Amino acid sequence: MKTLIDFMKKNFKIIAALLVLCVALWSFFPKSSNNDEKDKLLLELLAFVLQKGHYDPKNIDDNFSKSVYKEYIEALDPAKRFFLASDIEEFKKYELEIDDQINNKDLTFFNLTYNRLMERMQESKSFYKDLLAKPFNYDENETFDTDYEKMPYANSINALKDRWRKQIKLGTLSSLTDKLKLEEDKAKADANYKAKSYADLEKETRESSEKSLDDYFSFVKDLNREDWFAIFVNSIAEGFDPHTNYFAPEDKDKFDLSISGTLEGIGARLQKKNDFTEITELISGGPAWRDKQLEPGDVIMKVAQGAAEPVDVVGMRLDDVVKKIKGKKGTEVRLTVKKVDGSIKVISIIRDVVEIEETYAKSSVVEKDGKRYGIIHLPKFYIDFENKDRRDAAKDVALEIERLKKENIDGLVMDLRDNGGGSLRTVVDIAGLFIDKGPVVQVKSAGKEQEVLADTDSRVQWDGPLVLMINNFSASASEILAAAMQDYGRGVVIGSKQSYGKGTVQNVIDLNQLVRNSSVGDLGAVKTTTQKFYRINGGSTQLKGVSSDVSIPDRYSYIEIGERDMPNAMAWDKIAPADYKTSTYKTAIQAAIENSKKRVAASKQFQLIDQNAKWLSKRKDELVYSLNLQQFKKEQDQLENESKRYKSINDYKTNYVYKSLPYELAQIEKDSILKEKRNRWHEQLQKDAYMEEALNVLSDLNNVSGTKPVVNVKKKEKAIKS
Repeated sequence: MKTLIDFMKKNFKIIAALLVLCVALWSFFPKSSNNDEKDKLLLELLAFVLQKGHYDPKNIDDNFSKSVYKEYIEALDPAKRFFLASDIEEFKKYELEIDDQINNKDLTFFNLTYNRLMERMQESKSFYKDLLAKPFNYDENETFDTDYEKMPYANSINALKDRWRKQIKLGTLSSLTDKLKLEEDKAKADANYKAKSYADLEKETRESSEKSLDDYFSFVKDLNREDWFAIFVNSIAEGFDPHTNYFAPEDKDKFDLSISGTLEGIGARLQKKNDFTEITELISGGPAWRDKQLEPGDVIMKVAQGAAEPVDVVGMRLDDVVKKIKGKKGTEVRLTVKKVDGSIKVISIIRDVVEIEETYAKSSVVEKDGKRYGIIHLPKFYIDFENKDRRDAAKDVALEIERLKKENIDGLVMDLRDNGGGSLRTVVDIAGLFIDKGPVVQVKSAGKEQEVLADTDSRVQWDGPLVLMINNFSASASEILAAAMQDYGRGVVIGSKQSYGKGTVQNVIDLNQLVRNSSVGDLGAVKTTTQKFYRINGGSTQLKGVSSDVSIPDRYSYIEIGERDMPNAMAWDKIAPADYKTSTYKTAIQAAIENSKKRVAASKQFQLIDQNAKWLSKRKDELVYSLNLQQFKKEQDQLENESKRYKSINDYKTNYVYKSLPYELAQIEKDSILKEKRNRWHEQLQKDAYMEEALNVLSDLNNVSGTKPVVNVKKKEKAIKS
């Protein structure tokens, strides 16, 4: 993530010092093409950079060793389908020795685990071939528990084979159920349709499963030792905190691409959770976003190229899953996904280029009770670091505010939902649009006094009623803006109970720049946490995020999502507050908050969303599946019937009419694609109960006399211009 990278340019001395020290250490490193020598060099560089450059470096001791051991073993075999209990017992001898091996550049533990994994993977190839050679017995009353975290390792080869049998059987059973239902539906729709036999369908599921596993092991065969060593190195890096990572050479290229803003494929961000690939975000304007069928939390089970047989991607590396999903514009990809409610669905998407335009700020106007309100949707805090004359979020938001003011708006909504962050400079500038002079955020480096970043421009672009919308996925820079407006009492923050909770700053260090006169090859890069940022009230946004003034139920209300759910997350803490005073807007804001809380509590729509959230939380923990065909079908039917209770959530619609601004209406006349995008956005806003409540809050603020804020802020001597 490119979060706060502009501020890091002001702290280059930290990195420069590391460069000087490392060059001195490694300028005479012997030339070698030996993999072991490269790996040893990488271990030493990694330990040095992290201990010298990390905001809160950890001692590489027995406790650290224990943590790395756990993460590494889980990363190698998350579904526990390769290693035996005897292997783990052998590995466990090194549980408290990894720290010593790092310091001594000793590769014994890695070599042991790597060689054993290659051996176990080779053995497992014969398992699935034998299992899929004959039909499964779906009349047996047996179950399979997919809680891999609590699952013990198999204590024998036979027990491991049986685990493979149940895993594969669950997959084929799921496919068979879908195929039987599809044939049944076709027969109902066409009396002349000749349905396929059970035997044929059952055989198809085994053939498809075998092909998927063949493909999986083909991918594994393509991995080299360097790929597996990167997993070990990353387990060490992430032992410091979840945002400290090692990028192998290929991964570094992908990271460089990701921070450039170039997007392609179906327009979905993915992450690995144990053995599964989960969708975390749909990119606005992308094919998946336009298709409306995928949503964050969906798990991708299989990928098919058009009408070809789907490939099972459970257990596959994230990089390999991405390779299968990506493809040329205009080609079709079919994803078999497990929806958040537990149902299985096949979704067809035509690949396309995801336009960067849809990552920019956009605005709309709406009328309510004779008043006009403006909405600005900001997907991220973007900026072009190489060319200051190009677009950035602050300039665009200021422009949209001016355009909305010409429409005589009476209130403004800043929609920061799903905004994952970006440039700190733009946060300070955007905050300055709503306040007089004053501090916006505090940043602290290890062993240094906090630095206060302030708005030094006394101009206020918008001094009227303001609402900021956040959700669980509002992170980093978006949390700073919401926190600053909340601390000043400048606006009402509504949405999820709290935002994501990322209050740290990272910098990327190219390890190749630290080595001179070496021919060991590309060493990749390390992204390490170097700073933390704090609200102007002194509290960190780390872990706790920003708590909404009005907490509104959503589908993730009872599921742990965010920084607090990540291993080795840095702790919340507090520093001295900056010198600031709150707005006189406080009284009107408090009244609006109380009114909003009453409306939310009484809303039938939000009550239903809350019930759905509780049901989803319960479903998340139901991990045991029947492997009996009739019982499995019964459970799936019951699940579908239960989910029907909540389908009306998507039918909700308001009477508000959202419109583009005059300048955009002129563009729409010439651009049919833009017209489709804006129509889609406005349709979403019409169905958005959260946006409806934001407008209600603006209405309340307008109904209180003297609501224009007067912000008196003492000038901070250390304030700097961003």
